[in-house]
Amino acid sequence: METRSEVKVWDPLVRIFHWGVVGAFTVAYASGEDWIDVHVAAGYVLGVLVAVRLVWGAVGTRHARFSDFVRRPAVVTAYLGDLVRQRPRRYLGHNPAGGAMIVLMLAALAATTLTGLVLLGVGEHAAGPLAGALAGAGTGWHEPLEEVHEFFADFTLLLVLLHVAGVVVESLVHRENLVRSMITGRKERRAGDPVEGG
Repeated sequence: METRSEVKVWDPLVRIFHWGVVGAFTVAYASGEDWIDVHVAAGYVLGVLVAVRLVWGAVGTRHARFSDFVRRPAVVTAYLGDLVRQRPRRYLGHNPAGGAMIVLMLAALAATTLTGLVLLGVGEHAAGPLAGALAGAGTGWHEPLEEVHEFFADFTLLLVLLHVAGVVVESLVHRENLVRSMITGRKERRAGDPVEGG
């Protein structure tokens, strides 16, 4: 007979970061050039959230730390193969594919935010923290920078969609509600779960 108990996995900061990114990215992506002040404000929030998460990834609680979920590409590939064969190992924290997705999303969000700051700092109406440093940049940089910024925003959206699909698949394969766990911070520990390293 299988016995189950709930354990704390996601600390409050990880959950605030997660849902904060969901809200801020949604607002930033939806507002675009139409509501530039809202777009910029949401971009600043994203930048702060990413910075805090990078620090928390180094010093935070066990399952928040990068050392708990960042794996070599071979481990991620092997996990995805097991998932296709419908026999993936269950993890209390992020599985190897989820860990890789977190790293990719953080990098994409950082690139989107940074290119947004650079874009804000160039042109006729330069503003933001980089405006002084970019004062000499010509207005000809605006359009190419805008394309790079939009590329990273679209790439981030693609990663978000892949992440949501992964959450749905993992929830079905392991018969657990991963969205609920990111709200409550708790997951079931099941008898027979493999012992996790790190």
